Amino acid sequence: MKTIKNLISVFALMFLTLNLSAQSKVAHIDSQTLISEMPEVKEAQAQLEKLQKTYATEIDASMKEYQTKLQTYSADAQNQTQVTNDARQKELAGMEQNIQQYQQTASQDIQKKQADLLRPLIEKARAAIQKVARAQGFDYVIDGTQGGSLILADGKDLMEDVKKELGF
Repeated sequence: MKTIKNLISVFALMFLTLNLSAQSKVAHIDSQTLISEMPEVKEAQAQLEKLQKTYATEIDASMKEYQTKLQTYSADAQNQTQVTNDARQKELAGMEQNIQQYQQTASQDIQKKQADLLRPLIEKARAAIQKVARAQGFDYVIDGTQGGSLILADGKDLMEDVKKELGF
């Protein structure tokens, strides 16, 4: 008798849990697409492109200087002493190393700038998604970005409502 009571309690609890979870409202949105379509992203991309061009120009100038010296030193190597040629090789090796270090620094700088520019946009999008989802009574919003954890996309897509909230 006690076993039957426990079994009935377990089934009642399972039924109640299933019933509650069935009442949860779930929606989805492709947050990556949303962020990429925000007008502020174009401005951020323009700033990044400008920074990239600045670095590329400086790196190109350094590479041209390196190539010019390399050609000059190679053409004149036979007319110079071994000591002079060794000093020139060291100078060229130092220039090459400086260029590589500058390229790495530039790459890190660009990545940091990109993160700094996108962070507020991501937060703005997240806040708008939460506001729209709460206003529409959704309990959960699943990110449907490619490679994300979306298993089923039968729920409402909030993309258009969130775009409207953001003003585009």
